[in-house]
Amino acid sequence: MPRPSGNKRDKDVRSDKKSKPSSDKPKREPRELESKRGTRGTSRTAPTRKTEFKPTDKPKRAPKPWEQKEERDGKSRGGSSRGEFSRGPSRGPSRGPSGGNYLGKRNADPAPKNDDGLMRLNRFLSNAGIASRREADKLIELGLVKVNGKVVTELGMKVDPKVDVVKYDDKNLKPEKLQYVILNKPKDYITTSEDPLERKTVMHLIEGACKERIYPIGRLDRMTTGLLLFTNDGEMARRLTSPKNGFPKLYHVETLEKIRGEHIDAIREGIRLEEGFVKADEISLVGADPRQVGLRINSSKDKIIKAVFEHFKYTVRKVDRVMFGSLTKRDLPRGRYRHLSDNEINFLKMIR
Repeated sequence: MPRPSGNKRDKDVRSDKKSKPSSDKPKREPRELESKRGTRGTSRTAPTRKTEFKPTDKPKRAPKPWEQKEERDGKSRGGSSRGEFSRGPSRGPSRGPSGGNYLGKRNADPAPKNDDGLMRLNRFLSNAGIASRREADKLIELGLVKVNGKVVTELGMKVDPKVDVVKYDDKNLKPEKLQYVILNKPKDYITTSEDPLERKTVMHLIEGACKERIYPIGRLDRMTTGLLLFTNDGEMARRLTSPKNGFPKLYHVETLEKIRGEHIDAIREGIRLEEGFVKADEISLVGADPRQVGLRINSSKDKIIKAVFEHFKYTVRKVDRVMFGSLTKRDLPRGRYRHLSDNEINFLKMIR
């Protein structure tokens, strides 16, 4: 029997393909029909169950911005709803019906302390201007302090300033009110309490500021001008003059020669002098004048400022301390003083 030609076989294959369905897989019927027929492998006589779609089955969507705002407002009013972006319940006091803050048992104000008027002995010595609290503890341990005629070596002892008699170096001590005075020092005044040569001192400029005896914190050279702080708070004086606390001062320096840029970079990086390693926290030109710079440095000695520029062979014309921490010369003319405000005092007390 003769074999069919290749062309005829190809035609037969094509005709078979046309006769077959386009896909072997059965068409997917709607979900409702599938539920009626049941799942694969089950009997057709099995009872059918209609699938119910609950609102909770809907996919979650990200809340709109206004919905987030309403949710936050609900929390601030004491609501208990929590959204996707909530970080937990509010920790603030809840609002009562009248709109005021309702403080529960946990948030209730603590019971007032029993103010018996007693004071720790080291604080008494510090307020009396003898030493800082830490140094006062050393004096107590050495047995140099007497209370009511008896030597006290126990740390933490409390005294009544109105009743007890405290002696140091055989002198009766009285706690003084702490005073804080800032002075805008002019030229030709030396920073000292007493001068054997009877030159003009900064103490002459603050006469009558307070009845307590106050002392300058740090030193300013005779021809250096600017801010100088006075106080009888020995503990604060120790903290502000300690280089470990990083208490900054801002100086305005003027020289006869133009200051070169590489020297400014060297001062910013730090240089080594006879006094030790000195590094400026910040330094930049004042305006466009190359003879004036602003220098922020953590040092209570203004002589270091002159030494820095003299190291590069500059002649210093003026050194003015324009800022002492957060204190400025605003509304404080040269040669005048003022008492610090409560906010300024609290800021200085925060320095540790």
